[in-house]
Amino acid sequence: MSVILAIESSCDETSVAICNNGKITANVIANQTIHENYGGVIPELASRVHQQNIVPVIQQALTDAKVNKKELNAIAFTRGPGLLGSLLVGVSFAKSFALALDLPLISVNHMHAHILAHFIDDPKPKFPFLCLTVSGGHTQIVLVKDYFNMEIVGETLDDAAGEAFDKTAKILGLPYPGGPLIDKHAKDGDPKAFKFAEPQIKDLNYSFSGLKTSILYFIRAQEKENPNFIADHLNDICASVQHSIVYILLNKLKKAALQYGIKEIAIAGGVSANSGLRLGLQSMADQLNWNVYIPAFEYCTDNAAMIAIAGYHKYLNGDFVGQDVAPLSRMEF
Repeated sequence: MSVILAIESSCDETSVAICNNGKITANVIANQTIHENYGGVIPELASRVHQQNIVPVIQQALTDAKVNKKELNAIAFTRGPGLLGSLLVGVSFAKSFALALDLPLISVNHMHAHILAHFIDDPKPKFPFLCLTVSGGHTQIVLVKDYFNMEIVGETLDDAAGEAFDKTAKILGLPYPGGPLIDKHAKDGDPKAFKFAEPQIKDLNYSFSGLKTSILYFIRAQEKENPNFIADHLNDICASVQHSIVYILLNKLKKAALQYGIKEIAIAGGVSANSGLRLGLQSMADQLNWNVYIPAFEYCTDNAAMIAIAGYHKYLNGDFVGQDVAPLSRMEF
């Protein structure tokens, strides 16, 4: 029997979850709306709000799970990658909490955890499987051979897909975070109304910097002819941008699946909540006879449940760290 408390603080969500013998019994997330005023996450503000949120979020998670802190068997936490100030709050609290309760510490790689979110609920993928992990900071195709035996077979050479969504939203004058708003407007637009530049990368890697530039120049050119172009064509622009990004993502995923002969396919990360990506993946799965796995929405964005399930499997392996552990803004995969 194991009861693990997990802390996630890699960016601007303060989240705490409880994993009771492999089952998530609480997953509390406190979002930081303050960053909406600045069009992006301000690291110093994020770390300060984490300090304000972490104690009440932990208390709420224990209450939701109906667990007393004396019943805990280990403390898991996100070590990295992420914003150093934000990570420092979570890591420091985890170390202090574990020291006070004389509990072992479990260090979790944030990107591993996104992939292992697929093992929270059924159905679960079978090893080996390919996971397209897409967020604001990362875009990777990962060959998952076991819980902690993973290999990146393709990744972005510059910007992440999530960043392409958010930067496009900023160009269009949409508030932060803009990715979900592009998804919303895209549902009422024509995905083939406008065409943008596609990256010419031969292997399994990605590139989105050229696409962002293509979108920016296109918008500028159109606005010279019609200053109200964005307002007049917002839905079609969003649909076309989303179609381009999804096509780029799935084209390389298809190539990887054929190259490795794998039909177990998963997606993870914040962008996996995008409806266009989900529909495109399912359509491709129907054509290629893939078994597709997509986490529940609450486990796509940053959350402690994924840290907890990763911590659970590390707990079973006795994979603990000492009190000298430090956060890492960049962490080896």
